[in-house]
Amino acid sequence: MSTETFFVPVELSQQKHYNNGITFPAVLSPNPDKLSQNKASFSGAIKSSSSALERLLSETGAILLRGFPVLSASDFNDVVEAFGFLELPYVGGAAPRSNVVGRVFTANESPPDQKIPFHHEMAQVPEFPSKLFFFCEVEPGSGGETPIVLSHIIYERMKDRYPDFVKRLEETGLIYTRVLGEDDDPSSPIGRGWKSTFLTKDKSIAEERAAKLGMKLEWMEDSVKSIMGPIPAIKYDQERQRKIWFNSMVAAYTGWKDARNDPVKAVTFGDGKPLPAHILHDCLKILDEESVAIPWQKGDVLLLDNLAVLHSRKSFEPPRRVLASLCK
Repeated sequence: MSTETFFVPVELSQQKHYNNGITFPAVLSPNPDKLSQNKASFSGAIKSSSSALERLLSETGAILLRGFPVLSASDFNDVVEAFGFLELPYVGGAAPRSNVVGRVFTANESPPDQKIPFHHEMAQVPEFPSKLFFFCEVEPGSGGETPIVLSHIIYERMKDRYPDFVKRLEETGLIYTRVLGEDDDPSSPIGRGWKSTFLTKDKSIAEERAAKLGMKLEWMEDSVKSIMGPIPAIKYDQERQRKIWFNSMVAAYTGWKDARNDPVKAVTFGDGKPLPAHILHDCLKILDEESVAIPWQKGDVLLLDNLAVLHSRKSFEPPRRVLASLCK
């Protein structure tokens, strides 16, 4: 890969090496002969190497930038801007998160003892980000990695092990059901309230925005049930010419639990029939087996292609502050 020699590839013990020559994820550090520890120099290097970086992202699905002068949320915002991807507003997502600066948000703010299962960002709605950035502002006391896994590998392994299940998924898709309170509940991994989910306090505007997503709302006394789907669980990645495991099925089935939500009812086949628990728990094992979890270091920036890669979060000992940005 030529990135105008500003970036040098780094090998980490956690990376996976595939038969097609791909190393996942790609890890890049500064070339000290070409880059000063100067923020403007780094932003300029990204801009002048953008086509090479995008090619590398297309090949590998994920790039970890380590050792660059990114110290604050504002520095991270500059990095996101330098890549030039358009911003995606966070409408329809489940995670509680708040705006920090510019295009930068907190990552899921659910409690540190909770794991967040593997998912593609916003796979349960039709308009999802194509790229995700994460930034480690404060590295965890312990744990707190963001494991990542290649989606087409999961599709291939699941199809090999459960061909009938995967065929049914391809035929029916999935329905996601979630009960939202009025306001955000930071104690829940899916605690985003309906007002911040639809960026309005007006129920009729919320209904319009839900309808644009293909989502149905059923209002209750102090909450609303959102029903999304049927929506595809398997997609075709046109860029890479392969099928991908693009869904939040395992995340919903194992993690959409709080005072209002029962995860077993959170996701079903597109015809409303329940999903087989033993297959979902086996899928969880496959996701873990194929995943890569690199411990965060302060200043790390992780860029993911949301179509190619699922991500999750391990539980952790505070402090930990990881920020995110979503791109069209």
